[in-house]
Formats: sequence, C-alpha cells, structure tokens
Amino acid sequence: MVKLRHEQRSLWEDLFAAEVADLWEPWMRVVDELLEDDELLETVFEAQGERHLHSRTRGRKQTPAEVALRMLILKHVRNWSYEVLEREVRANVVYRSFSRIGMEKVPDEKTLIRLGQAIGPETIRELHDRVVVLAKQRGVIRGRKMRVDTTVVETNIHYPTDSGLLNDGARTLTRTMKKIVVKAGGLKKKVRNRMRSVTKRVIAIGHALRHKGVEGEEKRKREYRQLVRLTRQILNDSQRVLKEVETLPPRQRSEVQGLCEHLQTMSDRVGQVVRQTRARIFKGVTQLPGKLVSVFEPHTEIIRKDKAGKPNEFGKLVQVQEAENQIITHYEVYDQRPSDQRLLLPALDAHQRKLGRVPRLVAADAGYYSHANEEGAHAMGVKQVSIPNRNTRSQARRQLEKQRWFKQGQKWRTGCEGRISVVKRRHGLERCRYRGGDGMRRWVGLGVIADNLINLGRCLTPQTA
Repeated sequence: MVKLRHEQRSLWEDLFAAEVADLWEPWMRVVDELLEDDELLETVFEAQGERHLHSRTRGRKQTPAEVALRMLILKHVRNWSYEVLEREVRANVVYRSFSRIGMEKVPDEKTLIRLGQAIGPETIRELHDRVVVLAKQRGVIRGRKMRVDTTVVETNIHYPTDSGLLNDGARTLTRTMKKIVVKAGGLKKKVRNRMRSVTKRVIAIGHALRHKGVEGEEKRKREYRQLVRLTRQILNDSQRVLKEVETLPPRQRSEVQGLCEHLQTMSDRVGQVVRQTRARIFKGVTQLPGKLVSVFEPHTEIIRKDKAGKPNEFGKLVQVQEAENQIITHYEVYDQRPSDQRLLLPALDAHQRKLGRVPRLVAADAGYYSHANEEGAHAMGVKQVSIPNRNTRSQARRQLEKQRWFKQGQKWRTGCEGRISVVKRRHGLERCRYRGGDGMRRWVGLGVIADNLINLGRCLTPQTA
C-alpha cells in the first residue's frame, strides 16, 4: 500500500530535527524546499501505485513517496551505490532529516533498487520537467539562451574483439548448460566442458597478433578456425540440451524454464558473433548490419566522435541542452545514433515548448552546423546562431565568425562540455549500467535532476559577504 509521507512526527523528533538543522549544507535547504512541491510527490506516488494491480489499497506499506524521491536524489547527488546509500543514511542524522525518515526504518538496499525500478523513465521525465518549471518560476532561467551538446554514456563492457566475444559466449553457454543439468537432476548425455580448449585458442590468437606479415596472418586465421569450430560445437550442445529438456516431465521442465530461455537468447547472440567473426576474419567484411559488440549488452553501439585519445566509444548517444545558470532544460537518450545536424531544430522545439519562448542566442559546436539548420533557426525567431562552419571558404562567413557576439557565444558554449563532465562523473552517468532503453533513461534522468537541484541550490542560496 502506498502513501505520500510518514506519519506526523513526535515532539521529540521535531526537537531533534531542529538541533541538527545547523549541520545542513546550504544546497540542502533550498532543495528541501523545492522537494516539498506537491506535483513532484504526486508523480512519484502515482508511479509507486502502478507497481502491482492492488498496490494502492492492499499489501504492506511501501516506502513513502517523499522518502523514495529524496533518497534517490541524494544517491545521485553523492554518486553512491544503493548499498552505500543505505549505510550512509542509517548512520548520518543529517541525511535522515533531509530524507524525511526521522526515527523510522531506513529502506534496505534491495528495497531501494525496486523503488528505482518502479520510478520509470517516463516518471523521471515528468519530474525533470517539473524541476525546470520550478526554476523558471523562481527566475533562475528565462530561456534567452540555449546551448546544446552530445556525449556518449558508455556501457559496462570490455573492449570488443572477435576472440573475446567468442570466449564470453562459450563461457556463458557452458555455465548455463551446467546449471540446467544440476537443476533438472541430470540429462541423458553429459555436457562437455570445452572452455580449456577455448581459452588456449584465445591466448594463441593474442600471441599471433605479435607476428606481422603473411605468416602471422595465416597463424591468426588458423587459430580463429579452431576457436570458431569449438564455439559451434558448444552451440550444437546447447540446442541438444534444449531439445532434451522438452522431453522432461512438466514439473522438471518448469524448474529450468528460465534457464532455458536464457540459454536460447545467448545461443542466438553467440550465433551472430560466429557469423560476424567468419565474415571479418575470412572474408574481410567489417560492415555488417546488427553487429554485436557484447553478448551481455547487445544494444551497445559503436560511436565514433573523432576524439584523439578515444576514437571509438561503446554505448549510447545522449544529448543535453541548457539555458542560463547551467540548468539542463532537456535531455534525450537515442536508441540509434543520429547525426548531430538533425538534432538542432528538435532541440529548439523542445526549448520553446518548455520555456514558452525561442532563445535569442543558440550556441553549439561545428557538428551541428548546416545551412538548413541556420536558416531554420532564424526562421523560428533566433537572432544569433553561434555554430562554426569548419569547411567554409567564404570570406564573409569567416568575418561573421570573427564578430564579438559569435566568439562570446562559442566561449559560453564550452560550458556545456563542463556540465556534461560534471553530470557524468559526479552524478552517476559514468557508472551507468545499460539495460535496454529504460535503464539508461532512468539513470540519466536522475543524474540530470540531481545536477539541476544542486545548481538551483547554488543560485537561490543567499550570498554572504
């Protein structure tokens, strides 16, 4: 059963809260006031009520919406894991007071994880939009300026190589088949463990890479043939296990149903890895549709942003746009990477929709430039478009980019890169774990909300001399 807040505090708890009020950090006081907003609490309350069919009226009392929201915000502000969040709130009276827990029991780690999953990406989006409205109402943002940039939120994978992917797939399939055998009480034919041979081939491929020329290439192909052959044998074993499970009695079959579904899913992914390995190693084909770079995170994309230190990144593209005072007004996580040139006009539409006006100045890097974008922005009412064109030979264009307003716009634009760095490294995006689309959108949204609240606390805190 869901509820908004804990029961009314006792007189002793009020006195205790007043005693520790002086220990609060300055940003906490402003954020505490902002999180009193009824619409924010109602949004979380509604999301908790949709966990199960009768969550609103039956079952044990859930963690109140107010406590859930404040603990999730605190987690991303401090960049803690759920385990550390539970420990710190239990041990710190300031965090207890900020989270509105008081003398109640602190939710454990597993409960906090379930609460984070219950508050899905759409709810996070509504919370972020409400925070932007609160910033506008308090005069922190007016929508006169907009800057936009993209970044890559990387997934938790090792650097993908064909031999590494085959090794991951073979290990996962073997482990899953062993679990099925144990849980089913044994099968007719024993599952053979080929991981020792697979590991030898992977090491041999690494050694072969040291040899250059035709001889080294032939040795590498020979080892890859052996590795692909072993992986195909493991795939055949997995199909045999799945067929044998179908002949088991219903009770035994039901006990291993989840493992069989996982085995089938991983078999399909490993089969894709085998096909793309054969195409690249033996046929020289590197561009394949639906290429996998991880058997555990199949949605990961290869994103090339032409960085000197890291030419290839593996994850998802995220766009962040800001207004005044470093407030992030909109964010977007893309399932498939679009060209930056296609993102400027939709960003302007989002800015106008949320802030009720077209910005006077738009600043972005050269990746957003196109003549159509510039003309479209001017047609929408933007007076100054500070986006450099690196490929121009026009003297008039070069003179335009040397004007004072253009240079100041570019100088202000560089702050977007700093904001992205803060959100990624201080508010949890660097530790993001991608699960489909919802996991990353939820994680990115909470990090953005935490950063906005910190900046609102800085802007609204009275400055002392």
